[in-house]
Amino acid sequence: MASGLLPKSSLGLRNPIATKVASKHHVQVVGASKRRTSVEEIRKLRLITAMKTPYLPDGRIDLEAYDEMVKVQIAIGAEGVIVGSHAGEGHVLSWDEHIMLIGHTANSFGESIRVIGCTGSNATGEAIRATELGFAVGMDAALQINPYCGKTSIQGIVAHLEAVLSLGPTIIYNVPGRTGQDIPAEAMHALARNSPNFVGVKECVGNERVRHHVEQGLVIWTGMDSDCYEAMRTCGAVGVTSVACNLVPRLMHELIFGGENVLLHEKLKPLFKWLSCEPNPLALNTALMQLGVIHPVFRLPYYPLPLEKRKEFIEIVKAIGRDNFVGEKDVQVLNDDDFILVGRY
Repeated sequence: MASGLLPKSSLGLRNPIATKVASKHHVQVVGASKRRTSVEEIRKLRLITAMKTPYLPDGRIDLEAYDEMVKVQIAIGAEGVIVGSHAGEGHVLSWDEHIMLIGHTANSFGESIRVIGCTGSNATGEAIRATELGFAVGMDAALQINPYCGKTSIQGIVAHLEAVLSLGPTIIYNVPGRTGQDIPAEAMHALARNSPNFVGVKECVGNERVRHHVEQGLVIWTGMDSDCYEAMRTCGAVGVTSVACNLVPRLMHELIFGGENVLLHEKLKPLFKWLSCEPNPLALNTALMQLGVIHPVFRLPYYPLPLEKRKEFIEIVKAIGRDNFVGEKDVQVLNDDDFILVGRY
């Protein structure tokens, strides 16, 4: 842990300033010998896990813990992973870290699972450069978001996404709760018609929008675990990009591939609800820490859930069954001062 502790916060958490340490992991740039994954291959994926990025106590990425988490996903039959999305905290990674993690995932696990790099940005030039690098280090497809914060017109959104679609297979991520701006269905359909690299949409607006897209011939993944059962069985979604799969991968695999299973869906509903009690990935991070899978380290501005929510998670684990969750340790409530908040890394 780096020296120099800040005063404790009102929650009683420690706030170390982590020293920036150069990564020792070298990422191979994939040459022409690697066959580019086709749009149709990506469209067949049903269970895609939005991977959590874990940290060491000094704030650096914990690649050992990350690798174990990816291995679990491969073992249970997840077909793809998203690297550096909101669950993976791509926006609090430097671009060097971000591209390193995409390349590391592709080079270590790319023979066993499809790697989708979240290389979007609110600046078109930055998104283009990150996406070029992502494909250079071996990702199979890009996940692209519309410009956030500095919002633009609908025409500007389309132009931004057309620029990155030209680079390779791309899933468009529509999450107005984060960007503050919906990508209208008509704009999405125009992008699909005009770009051969358009794979489909990670849609977070709801199942009515999913149904509408599917009726227009688009391939859709719901970005909401709570919506996935209905989205696939009544709305035509091909699958889900799942946060919960970080926690209960075998049960999510069963829910997606096992046919009708209303009882399992009902069993998982309290977990889905709990995971959305605060903006993602606060609950996901806290849960993985309580399960002993990762160090209890948050890169600010992310913050642990309060004690009452941590106790609630204990009851959810008991109801679903500890054996259905990742990790081998007993689930813990954790004390407020067990968490480390890293502001500089």
